[in-house]
Amino acid sequence: MLIELNEDTLQNIVAKNPKVVVQFSASWCGNCRIMKPKFKKMASENESMTFVIVDAEQSPESRKLANVSNLPTFATFINGKLVNETQTNKAEVLTELVDEIAAAL
Repeated sequence: MLIELNEDTLQNIVAKNPKVVVQFSASWCGNCRIMKPKFKKMASENESMTFVIVDAEQSPESRKLANVSNLPTFATFINGKLVNETQTNKAEVLTELVDEIAAAL
C-alpha cells in the first residue's frame, strides 16, 4: 500500500500498521524527485508493508518521528517504533532498507 500524506498524520499510520517505510521529501529536492518513482515501484512490489511519502516541509511533526535533517530521508518502523533511517539517493541503499524490514518478524 502506498500513501501520499496531505496532512501531518504519519504518527497515526505508524501506530496502525506493523511495517512502515517512509520517504521524507520536498518539492524542491531534486534527489527526492529522482527517488520517488523507485520508492513507488518498491511499494508495488512489497504489498505486506505500508509505504508513505511525506512532504517534510509541510509535516513538521512527522519529521520528528525520524529526526529528519536532510532530504531525501527514508525511515522504517516496526510496530510503531523507528528501526532505521538513512539519507540516500541510491536505489540499492533503499532496497537494503526495505529488505531489512521485510525480513524482520
